[in-house]
Amino acid sequence: MMKKLFSMIAVIAIMAIGLTHKDSWLDLIKAGGIYSVLFSVLFVAACVFFPIVPFAIIAGLNGALFGIINGVLITLSGSMLGTMLLFFLARYGFRDWARMKLTKYPRIHEYEAYFNRNAFTAVLLGRLIPVVPSVVMNIVCGLSKVRWAVFFTASTLGKIPNVLVISIAGANFSQNKLISFGIYGVYMLIIVLMIYRKYPHLISKHKETSHQEKMP
Repeated sequence: MMKKLFSMIAVIAIMAIGLTHKDSWLDLIKAGGIYSVLFSVLFVAACVFFPIVPFAIIAGLNGALFGIINGVLITLSGSMLGTMLLFFLARYGFRDWARMKLTKYPRIHEYEAYFNRNAFTAVLLGRLIPVVPSVVMNIVCGLSKVRWAVFFTASTLGKIPNVLVISIAGANFSQNKLISFGIYGVYMLIIVLMIYRKYPHLISKHKETSHQEKMP
């Protein structure tokens, strides 16, 4: 009972702060200084739960304001803070809610067995090649038997390339927007090609679904 109460308070607090102070947080982040670092970390963590601002915009902004290295560290810290909070909430707090959330993604059952058998590899590939939505992966791993240390390590390593690329694009945005869009565009193209080669059945299923929807 206490676990559920604590979890409920935590979620309500994150939701209230994220929704009511979004503009203020963005202004503080843009202002620079030690407080902007703290608020940036917390803002990224809140967006793991409720993506009120696209992740690419936040990571790019951090790269532009704090530089590539500091931007990567700040964004990665915030992302992992939110990721681990959601992981532990799914495991120890709202298990019933988490299971209900997964009913919106029926195909996730195709990956559950693989998560349990090859936890580190599954999480690492899931971060590098985002076939499964990040929120769904956090919840699935929280409900599974995956150890938190394995989940943390694989998630951190898997998130680094994406955060690094977006931070580089953000750091170069003010000087050359074309280079920034080019960097991110090439990265997204690589991801799409990796998905096509690694999970071709997903592409075929998507085409079949689209064809069926168009049929009268």
